[in-house]
Amino acid sequence: MKREQKTARIGELADLLKSNDTFFLFDYNKMTVAQSVALRKALRKQGSSLKVVKNRLALRALKAEFPDDLKAAFRKPTAMACTAADPVLLAKALKDFAAQNKVLVMKGGVVQGQYFPAARFEEITKLASREALLGKIAFLIAHPLTKLLRTLQAPLANTGLLLRQLKDKKTAIGLTTTEKEI
Repeated sequence: MKREQKTARIGELADLLKSNDTFFLFDYNKMTVAQSVALRKALRKQGSSLKVVKNRLALRALKAEFPDDLKAAFRKPTAMACTAADPVLLAKALKDFAAQNKVLVMKGGVVQGQYFPAARFEEITKLASREALLGKIAFLIAHPLTKLLRTLQAPLANTGLLLRQLKDKKTAIGLTTTEKEI
């Protein structure tokens, strides 16, 4: 590979790392071409991408803001799965693929700018997705308001029921008095 090609690849990787705040590194050594294509399709469906990287070029593309532990992950064949969307969906997709094919070996990754070693990858996959967490937050915000609204409406509803019962009682008494008069 010529120097111009290498600098172009380094620039592409730097742009990829800059545009995606989440990426996972894994060893793809035993993966077949068919498995690689299947993984790329699965990741593309959810808005993620897969890139096989050359370790030396990736190390040059990494900036000083990334920890040294991440730089140590660039040994042996390395592939990088990136996303700018929900990191949990990407982690779950990689975990599902690894469980089905038993070829991926996680090396580590960066989730929204924070380094996670391979040992903590399982923790990320157990998290709820962003949409589920937003739904829970919305429920937690709306639930007290709903209870307050029901509490405020209860006296009005009870008053309406009491008035209706009183009306029914008066009409029942009114009917009985009119029957006595006849």
